[in-house]
Formats: sequence, structure tokens, C-alpha cells
Amino acid sequence: MDNVRIDKWLWAARFFKTRSLASDAVETGKVKLDGERIKPARAVRVGDKLAIDNGSDAWEVRVLGISDKRGGAPVARLLYEESAASIARRTAEHERRKLFHEPGADFKGRPTKRDRRQLGRFHDE
Repeated sequence: MDNVRIDKWLWAARFFKTRSLASDAVETGKVKLDGERIKPARAVRVGDKLAIDNGSDAWEVRVLGISDKRGGAPVARLLYEESAASIARRTAEHERRKLFHEPGADFKGRPTKRDRRQLGRFHDE
């Protein structure tokens, strides 16, 4: 197998939960091939260098294998190799998030009356 769409590969490599999320990310420019925006139907090849922003993390990977089947995480990990700079950046970002907790991170959607009061107390201090 040497001809797989980039959105299908991103889904199989477990960067995105669904193929439609992967396709949307490619369309909006959150996935770049050698710094260039691409289309979801673009075929991925072994050796391609991808910059992937899946919302929570940013990855820089080199494609090692091609697959259009979504398997387990250990199998998916064999499809790519992450660069050392990317690993260091993700680790630093993880540590930063652990040390500084965003005040609004616990609120989902529109804040309730109780949530607004808590935010008000936070700003008043």
C-alpha cells in the first residue's frame, strides 16, 4: 500500500479521533507538508515531513509507514517518528500547563451563574 489520502493516514495514525476531524484540520491549514498547506486528498508518502496541530498539541513528524486502517496505539506509533525538537516542545508545554492552570479551563460552554461568581471572585483578588 503506497497511496493513502493524508486525512485517512492522520486518522489511522491516531492524531485525530475521526476522519472528518482530520479532513477539517487539513482543510483549515492545521496540517502542513514541508511548510505548505495541502488538501485532504493529497497522498502521503514515506519520508514526508508533517507539521500537525490537533488542537491540544503540535507535532512535527516524519512518515515511516503507510496505513489506511486504524489500529491500536502501539501499531499507530510505528507509522511516524516525532522529531526531537517537537518532543521537547510538547514536554515543555505539558509542564507549563501543569504549573499554571487556566482559570476558565474547567468551564464547558456558557458559564452558569455560579461559574460567573467564581470568575468574579478570581478577578477581584
